Amino acid sequence: MNDELQDLRNLGKTSAQWLHAVGIHSVADLRRLGAVDAYRAVKNRGFRASKVLLYAIEGALLGVHWNDVPLERKQALNEAFEALPAPGQKP
Repeated sequence: MNDELQDLRNLGKTSAQWLHAVGIHSVADLRRLGAVDAYRAVKNRGFRASKVLLYAIEGALLGVHWNDVPLERKQALNEAFEALPAPGQKP
């Protein structure tokens, strides 16, 4: 079976499994949600994903290695993630 998420740069078997577990099954799903919301969904599901997954998703969407995502963009991603309410909190 071909998993289009695993065909993206930076995403391997485990990250694809985590994304599938939260309802992200295609590149279109991932693009629609964006890196921050996809990462939040994975974290909220209880998976022990590091911030590298956040950068890996962004890199996958941009077609670059996660380490080549500019520092300013990584900082913006972190700020956007931190600004989101924690599970169970009201916005």
